[in-house]
Amino acid sequence: MPSPPRAPLVAVTASTRLDDGVARVRLNRAYVRALEGAGLVPLVVPPLADPGHAEAVLDAVAALVLTGGEDVDPARYGARPHPRLGAVHPERDAAELALVRAARARGTPTLAICRGIQLLNVALGGTLVQDLPSERRDALAHDPPGRGRGERTHDVEVAEGSALADALGATRLAVNSVHHQAVDRPAAGLRVVARAPDGVVEGMEGAPDDRWPVLAVQWHPEELVDDAAAWDRSLFAWLARWARGERRAGR
Repeated sequence: MPSPPRAPLVAVTASTRLDDGVARVRLNRAYVRALEGAGLVPLVVPPLADPGHAEAVLDAVAALVLTGGEDVDPARYGARPHPRLGAVHPERDAAELALVRAARARGTPTLAICRGIQLLNVALGGTLVQDLPSERRDALAHDPPGRGRGERTHDVEVAEGSALADALGATRLAVNSVHHQAVDRPAAGLRVVARAPDGVVEGMEGAPDDRWPVLAVQWHPEELVDDAAAWDRSLFAWLARWARGERRAGR
């Protein structure tokens, strides 16, 4: 009998953290569970010392996930550090910028989450709000104190007819929120397709004439895949279809 098809490998970006004085690679387990639940095999990619290895990473996988974490260094988009800028990770920034640019050139299916949407925007020439509470005083609490990562805290409106709405199966949904930065000026080649009630960008995708399948969200869908609502599972199912080549084949 023929062997069953192998589950596609997906590159998943990670950070580092000091643990007992030793720098260790770290990735929240929720990403692993969400990807495996969609029939994908996560391949954890640490901050690479040589960003030139991005091509080799993408050679080995069928898709890319950009994960949450540190603030993106404002030097990457020509801004001075805000007093409330959080921790930055220059090595991670460099590696992920290289991955984004290589993924776009190749058309590698990409899902960007939280920091990921910000890094994606910067990689393609956009800018960020460095601190929502101080720079957008009318903004909602996008990192509300005392709320768990899996709690839905505000609504999001998604543009009808967008690829993101198609992937989610909805144009209005409630999401969790764990961020103090956000997209400011969108990059050319990306379009904003989802916002919170206060206007903060919550979702982006590639331009209609761009053949790169890329979706980006500001919330953390990996924390919500066990929820009764199917929205967040559907995002990972979208990535799985592209990774298996089903969307390319028109299935």
